[in-house]
Amino acid sequence: MSLFRINLGARCLLAGLLLGGAPPWAPARAEGFLGLFGDDSTPPAPRPGALTYEVEIRASEDALADDLKDVSNSWRLKQQPVEDGESLARRVAADLPRMIDALWAEGFYDARVEAEVEGRRIDLGGAGVETAAAAANRAMGLQVARVIFAVTPGPRYVIGEVHLLDARTGAPLDDPALRAGLKLDSGDPARASAVRALQTRVVDLLRDDGRALAKVEKAEAIVRHDSQRVDIEVRVVPGPKAGFGAVTVKHDGGIDPAVIRSFIYVERGDPFSPERIKAMRRSIGQIEAIGTTRVLESERLDANGDLPMTVETNERKAHAVGLAAQYSTVDGPSVRGDWTFRNLFGDGERLRLTGIVGVTPDTGGDKSVKSVLDPQRLVGRFNAAFIKPALNGSRFDYLADFTLAREVTKSYSAEYGDTTQALRYRFNEALSVQGGIEVERGRSSDPFGKTDYLLVGVIGAVHYDTTDSLLDPRIGVRVLATGGAYPTFLGSSLNFYQGKAQVSSYYALDDDKDYVLAGRVALGASGGARVLDVPDNRRFFAGGGGSVRGFAYRSLSPMAAVPGQGDVAMGGASLFEASVEGRIKITDDIGLVPFVDAGAAFADSLPDFQSDMRFAGGLGLRYYTGFGPIRLDVATPINRRKGDPAFAVYLGIGQAF
Repeated sequence: MSLFRINLGARCLLAGLLLGGAPPWAPARAEGFLGLFGDDSTPPAPRPGALTYEVEIRASEDALADDLKDVSNSWRLKQQPVEDGESLARRVAADLPRMIDALWAEGFYDARVEAEVEGRRIDLGGAGVETAAAAANRAMGLQVARVIFAVTPGPRYVIGEVHLLDARTGAPLDDPALRAGLKLDSGDPARASAVRALQTRVVDLLRDDGRALAKVEKAEAIVRHDSQRVDIEVRVVPGPKAGFGAVTVKHDGGIDPAVIRSFIYVERGDPFSPERIKAMRRSIGQIEAIGTTRVLESERLDANGDLPMTVETNERKAHAVGLAAQYSTVDGPSVRGDWTFRNLFGDGERLRLTGIVGVTPDTGGDKSVKSVLDPQRLVGRFNAAFIKPALNGSRFDYLADFTLAREVTKSYSAEYGDTTQALRYRFNEALSVQGGIEVERGRSSDPFGKTDYLLVGVIGAVHYDTTDSLLDPRIGVRVLATGGAYPTFLGSSLNFYQGKAQVSSYYALDDDKDYVLAGRVALGASGGARVLDVPDNRRFFAGGGGSVRGFAYRSLSPMAAVPGQGDVAMGGASLFEASVEGRIKITDDIGLVPFVDAGAAFADSLPDFQSDMRFAGGLGLRYYTGFGPIRLDVATPINRRKGDPAFAVYLGIGQAF
C-alpha cells in the first residue's frame, strides 16, 4: 500500500494549514494600479546591466494557474529586473516547492511542476540552476529571458475516513451529533483548508456541548496514493462538561462594576455555552458608555467543576455627534442630527438630543423654489432621551423622554409635545418589559376639523430580540409590543387606548448568511373614542418607507366623504402590515433585495380586513459598510389608486426592518 503520514507539527505546508498558521500562498497580488486593473503582462524592455524576464504558467485550468501565481515570486516580481542569471534561476528554483505545496493544499498530491529558464530545465531539488543561470546571462541586455512553469496536477484526492479519537484513551468519539456537525464527508475534495476547518469545528461543537476546555491535541492527514484519498485522524481532549464559574468584572474607568454586572445574566453554575458568552458581550454593549468588552476564560476549572471568567471593559469617548440624511420621491427629504453625552453622571448614563427636519411633498404638484420653502410644508421633530442603567446595581433602568414634533401629510397636520417617564426591567439578554406614564398635548387639523387634546395615561412595552445585528439582522426574531391607556379620570380630554405589536423574523439560508429570508408582520388596535375624535397623529395609517413602500407616507386608511372635497383619508382605528424580503449578497459589499409589502388601516377597533389591502413590490440595492448597509429601494404599487405614484425611491441607512 502506498501511503504517507503527515504529522501536523511537521514542516509540510499542509501541516502548517492544519495547525492554523497563515498559509504562505495566501493571495498577495496587487499588480496594476492598487490591484484594480489586473497585472501588467508586458515585461520591461531589455537594458544593459539588468536581466528582464517574462513568466508563463501552463496549467490545465485557469483557476489553478491563478492560484500558483499567488505563490510565485517569479510571477509577482516579474516587473522588477534581476541582477544576473543566477538570481533569476534561484528565484525560479525557490518557487517549485511553493507551487507543489499549494497544489497539495488543493488536494493534488500527485502534482508535478517543471520549470525552464531560457530552455534549460530546473528540477525540484535545485539541479540545473547553474546551467539555467548561464543561459539567462547570455540574454542579459539583449532580450527578455523566458521562464516557463509547466504544471501537471494529476487527480484531485478526496477525503476518505475521518477518525475522531479521545486523546486520553484512544477510543473513538462516536457522538452522532458531533459527527453530523463536522460538515466534512467522505468524497469531499481533500483541500487543506477544509481539513483545517475540521479541527475548529470539532472544538466548537464540543464547547457548544458544554465542554469548555475542549482542544485538539494532535491531528494527522494520511495520504493514500493507491486509492487517491486522504484519511483524517484527529485526537481530541474533550474535557468534562462545565458550568459558568465566578464572573469578575474589571472596568478601566469610573463606572461602578455593579452596573456592568447587571447586564451579565450568566449565573454561577449555569451550563457553559459559547453563545451565552457572545450574548454577554452584546448585552454589555447596550451600555453606551462602554467601548470594548473582552471576556477571558480561565485555563482550568474551579473546585466545583465550573469555569471562572473575567470581563474587561473600557469607556468610550464621552461625546458623539451624528448626521444622517434620507430621501424618498414620495415622502420627501429629511436630515437628522444627534448629539450624545455618554456617562453623564459617571455611572453609565446617556443623554441623546436628536433633531430631524424635512420637507413634505407638495400635494398640488408645485415644484417651484417658493413652494419648497413654504413653512407650511416644514416637518420636524426634536427629542431628548435619557437613560440611567442599573438603578442601584439592579436590572431596572430609568428612561425619560421628551419630544416636540410637527407632522404634515396629505391627510392632516399636527403639532404636539410629549413626555414619558418609565422603568424598564431586563429579564435577560433578549427580553425586557417597561412601564410608565405619558403626557401629550397637541393640536391636529384635517378636512374634518381641528382637535385640541390632552392625553395622560399609563404606558407599557415588551421587547424581545434575538437578532445578531441592529442595522443588518440575518438571524433571529425581534418583537416589540407597545400599548397605552389614557382615561379621562387621569386628566385626558378623551377616553382612549391603543396598542401595536410588530414581529420580525430573519432566517439565513446558508452558513455564511449571504442569503437571508426576512419577514415582518405588524398589528395595531385602538378604542375608547370615535376615530374622528382621536388626534390624527394617533390614528392608524399605512404607507411609506417603514410600512408599504411605493405608497406615500401615511396615505393608506379608510376614506370618508367631505363636502366639496370628495373622499378623504381619515385614519383608522386598527392596522395590519406585512413585508417579505429576500436579502441576497452578490459580493462582500453589494447585495440585492427583492421585496413585497402589504398593508391597510381599518375603521373598526380590530382589523376586519374590510378595507382594501394595498400591495407593493420592488427591488433594493444594498452597499454594506462597517457601520451598516446603505439602502436604496425602488418600489411600485401593485394595485394603485388614482393619484398614487407610479413608483417611489427610498434612500437610507440600515435594512428596511
